[in-house]
Amino acid sequence: MTLQVDELSYAYEALPIIDSIRMHVQRGELVGILGPNGSGKSTVLKNIYRALKPDTGAIRLDDEDVLTMSSRKAALKMGVVGQENTVPFDFQVEDIVAMGRSPHKRLFQSDSPDDRRIVAEALQRTGMADKAGRDFSDLSGGERQRVLLARALAQQTELLILDEPTNHLDIYYQLQMFDLIRELGITALAAIHDLNLAALYCDRVYLLREGRMYASGSPEDVLTPDTIREVYGIRAEVSRHPATDRLTIAYVPVSLHVRRRETR
Repeated sequence: MTLQVDELSYAYEALPIIDSIRMHVQRGELVGILGPNGSGKSTVLKNIYRALKPDTGAIRLDDEDVLTMSSRKAALKMGVVGQENTVPFDFQVEDIVAMGRSPHKRLFQSDSPDDRRIVAEALQRTGMADKAGRDFSDLSGGERQRVLLARALAQQTELLILDEPTNHLDIYYQLQMFDLIRELGITALAAIHDLNLAALYCDRVYLLREGRMYASGSPEDVLTPDTIREVYGIRAEVSRHPATDRLTIAYVPVSLHVRRRETR
């Protein structure tokens, strides 16, 4: 599954939110969308998975127009894990994950043994098998996020769209989530807040600033001290970690930088 986005623009009440966004994701890639709060990361993703309708631009999956697909066909191709981890009605965890099987079934068709196996595997992979019979409303924020990932996995799509998927997760489950995506070899596009996670896991990244594309390329090309300072307004030191051989970013608070300079 490949994703191609061309000249994507969206405005809210005549206020431009994103403008002329171009990006692509090749089969099997994990690609990150980075940028400060308000830069347009979530808006790009919502246009791709059709929660919003773009004003201009084209979105294609394997040369098929996403904007003209039926809802069922889009659900067979794209699984989504959004920022919001609430559901309109309270269900048990297992029932919510089973909703991921809906695009594969006819209306009112009951779950098959294969459906139940896929749901159980998704719960196991996300560490939520022991919570299958719990009410969703009784879970913590991090547990809810893992249930929604399990639902997307049960959907068995070729493309995952993830909007800051590690919100509410402790570091163990942040790493587990991205390890799992890597293990599956699935095509994935994720808005990521944590630059170190992006540097550790992403094949390529797109960096947004004020709704426009600022930079794109490998983490090494994009996440430089100069770029981080220009986009985020902070000082950072970037190096290669000896254990992972990936970039690691250390942020230098202004107060600490000034204090160190004054003591010299």
